[in-house]
Amino acid sequence: MSRDPLSDLLRCVRLRGALFFHVQCSGPWVSEAPPSAEIRPLLMPESEHLMEYHLVLKGACWAGVTGEPPVRMHSGDVVVFPHGDRHVMSSLPGMRAEPDVDELLRNVARQPLPFLVQQDAGDDVEDSDAGELAATTTATLLCGFLGCDRGPFNPLLEALPRMIHARAAATSDQRWSAQLGRLAALQAERRRPGGEAVLERMSEMMFVDVVRGYLDGLPDNQTGWLAGLRDRHVGRALSLIHGDPAHPWTLDLLSAHAGLSRSALHERFVQLIRQSPIQYLKNWRMQLATRLLAEGNCKLAAVAREVGYESEAAFSRTFKRTVGVSPTAWRRRTHDADFFGRRLPSTTPTTVPD
Repeated sequence: MSRDPLSDLLRCVRLRGALFFHVQCSGPWVSEAPPSAEIRPLLMPESEHLMEYHLVLKGACWAGVTGEPPVRMHSGDVVVFPHGDRHVMSSLPGMRAEPDVDELLRNVARQPLPFLVQQDAGDDVEDSDAGELAATTTATLLCGFLGCDRGPFNPLLEALPRMIHARAAATSDQRWSAQLGRLAALQAERRRPGGEAVLERMSEMMFVDVVRGYLDGLPDNQTGWLAGLRDRHVGRALSLIHGDPAHPWTLDLLSAHAGLSRSALHERFVQLIRQSPIQYLKNWRMQLATRLLAEGNCKLAAVAREVGYESEAAFSRTFKRTVGVSPTAWRRRTHDADFFGRRLPSTTPTTVPD
């Protein structure tokens, strides 16, 4: 385990990138994406959750969650939709189009990555409140998807907004976004072996960079897991838990290392993370346990010890209370799903009481 909770979490929830495509847009144009839950089983069935992102390589456009005010995007900007909301990319604000899932799937099936898509207004445009459809706006986008596990415990997803707009000037001097754009263009031109894998890893690094930029810009009164990371005392407690989750941590031990009294750490943790330190420890241990059960064949007693339980019975009770099924049932369902090339949806996690 790592004392860097963000890196630790991203490894545990299996963040992965896939399905790059260029979109060359001209004239009045609009593209509307459906909720990612509708296309996840078709595009990334091995992931429980699907996020979508768009990087503006050239030109400018507008982006936003459907029904919400859009933001203006310029060259080098990145927009990420962490919760997979239906969203619109367009040349002008107020434009709408019916999502064309069939066309997306046809492109994925017949073309190497990253493939090229031409986008213009066509017959899909419903309306524009801007009243400027005669204007010509061009843009080149690099679009893709990021998959991850949703449960039983992924506090990062809960802490992210519906949309993150990372402006070029604020994206770490465009390190990852600019490199991703150049690599995608090179791969599209030369089709070098291993290019798709390189793009996938680069998109994951870009996402981490975007999240770090979002973390740096959080207001002082923000709550949530990322705000907890930034807090001196809660962040220290999180680092201790992630650094050694099997350690017999108590509130007394955590508070002593975090430099706060028991009551102060408990109150601060609940205020930011919305659960107590011991609740968080239990939930994180169960997240680690699901990974061990899915990826290995070790006995339940060994999994229990790995996540801090001397008693297999106590581990099984906590696991079932948190995940909704027994460890054995989880392992069987996960292995069956992997055998058929897909993952079963996770059960809704419950809060583990102190």
